[in-house]
Amino acid sequence: MRLSLTPPRLASLALFALVATSGGQAQNAGQSPWGADDEIGRLNQMTETSRAAILSRITGGASYDLSVEYFIGMPSWQAAGDPHYRLWMTHTPHGTTVDDPLGVGGSVNAHVSYSGSAISLYTHTGTHIDALSHFGLNGQIWNGFSADEHLGDRGWHRADAGALPPIIARGLLVDLPALFDVDRLEPGYRVTTADIEAALERAGLAIHTGDVVLVRTGWMQDFEDADAYMGNAPGLGMDAARYLAEAGAMVVGADNLSFEAFPSEVDGNYVPVHTFLLAQSGIPILEVVNLEGLARDGVQEFAFIAASLRLRGADAAPMRPIALPVE
Repeated sequence: MRLSLTPPRLASLALFALVATSGGQAQNAGQSPWGADDEIGRLNQMTETSRAAILSRITGGASYDLSVEYFIGMPSWQAAGDPHYRLWMTHTPHGTTVDDPLGVGGSVNAHVSYSGSAISLYTHTGTHIDALSHFGLNGQIWNGFSADEHLGDRGWHRADAGALPPIIARGLLVDLPALFDVDRLEPGYRVTTADIEAALERAGLAIHTGDVVLVRTGWMQDFEDADAYMGNAPGLGMDAARYLAEAGAMVVGADNLSFEAFPSEVDGNYVPVHTFLLAQSGIPILEVVNLEGLARDGVQEFAFIAASLRLRGADAAPMRPIALPVE
């Protein structure tokens, strides 16, 4: 069972209790207010009404591609030994003429040019969404699903990337460089609740339950330079993550590689923002989101429309989000 829905008001009350508990000292996987079979956490907040509400406000003007291009040498997470992005040709026009793999003859191969390619990548490469199975606590992921029971040689059987539905929701840009009147945040800067509140107040916006909230650090400007982009990037602190959860955010994301700031603020947990959002609160995370176009044009409220690849068993998947300004 992939989706498990309850009335929005009941779910909102249960979420408030969940965040209040998970925001304290206890670090255990959260139990879903949407039932024992829930695998998508706060994505349950999407309804026909919420989708229609944001889609009805689209102005029909410019559209913004929030994804990055994949290319050999692009920034990717390698600290834990994960593979770089790779593309290689499986067929080329000249090679097909020489090898004749389909047995159609040299003259036909010379007439019909055949190119084919394959790729290899870590699922957290480029613009992507972290599924709720990405990080857990004490052997359990979101909703108490245990690795012992639900993780096999073919990946997660629960809360995997294949379970994630298309996302259609209200989106908000939290533009911190604009707030501070700088080109980009300083290396290692830890984003606070006060920063987010000030940026939203400056834009005249507030987070609503079910929003997609995207934080701009400005570091996407260095994306073509992998070393610069990956070097001690700014990110969210724990209090900011709790604030977003308590405010009702359904999905959170940023333009950096790892969303949160390092080093960790929590003893015994090297990624406390990830475990709090994913395992404890059921909030998927978007990373490497290209927010430069929105920032350039001053678009801070929009319809967010995206779908990730349905990678069964995976803990993340590439995604190509689109932002459409609203009135």
